[in-house]
Amino acid sequence: MKLSLVISTTDAAFNSLAFKGDLVKGIELAKKIGYDGVEIAIRDPKLADVNLIKKVVLDFKIQVVAIGTGQAYLAEGLNLIDEDENIRKKAFERLIDHINFASIFGAKVIIGFIRGKKKNRDEKQVQKLFIEQIAKLADYAQLLSVQLVIEPLNRYEIDFLNTLDETYELVKVLNHDSVGILADTFHMNIEEPRIEESLEKVKDKLYHFHVADSNRWAPGAGHIDFGSIIRTLRKIGYNSFLSVECLPLPGGAEKAARLAYETLKNIILDFEKISKTLEQT
Repeated sequence: MKLSLVISTTDAAFNSLAFKGDLVKGIELAKKIGYDGVEIAIRDPKLADVNLIKKVVLDFKIQVVAIGTGQAYLAEGLNLIDEDENIRKKAFERLIDHINFASIFGAKVIIGFIRGKKKNRDEKQVQKLFIEQIAKLADYAQLLSVQLVIEPLNRYEIDFLNTLDETYELVKVLNHDSVGILADTFHMNIEEPRIEESLEKVKDKLYHFHVADSNRWAPGAGHIDFGSIIRTLRKIGYNSFLSVECLPLPGGAEKAARLAYETLKNIILDFEKISKTLEQT
């Protein structure tokens, strides 16, 4: 498993980002700490300096793992299930831009906040609306070899798709190779009775993974058992990135990013040592 760090531009409306500011500095520092990749939260890809980002990731030999889309919802209200058809259309078009941007880097596109809120509407009607939108986006994404990952978010932040099980059932209905699940330890700590068992149930559709501790601080600053979670991920065959998405705590962005890296890297290395020992016996 490799580690990546979520970074964003200065206009980000979401506070749960260890690095929120200059993208170039964020990428540089992520590489300096030891991260293998970065996940970039971008409100509007058309405003991003693609050539600069391409140059920086090439210079630092670091991978762009995923593209976050939530800023489009938090800053502009764009979402896929809004009652206003015009807003849904704008959200769809923005996600097409995100897919185009992601295709340049071989990155995934995250469907988190941008899916929208149900707001007391009928669950089946909202699901139908969402599935129709995602199916079209997935067809387009597949043409560009881009995967869409739907992220369950906790009930205090959104009222649609809060658990891994709910999201898994919807993804099964979609039945599209380009659509999977993004699991996040912070949200799972609130919504899942037992994180490890929930992960095993969705193993065939687990495409991406976010990590933050129980308090949304850096891993290692709360009470989540990351050793048990990483053991489960290894067991179910998840070999992709663990992407750190946490508050710049404790001690600011750089300290938080370093603590997260050291905590997770040490656990990963310990498992690798155990595996090598078992292979030699």
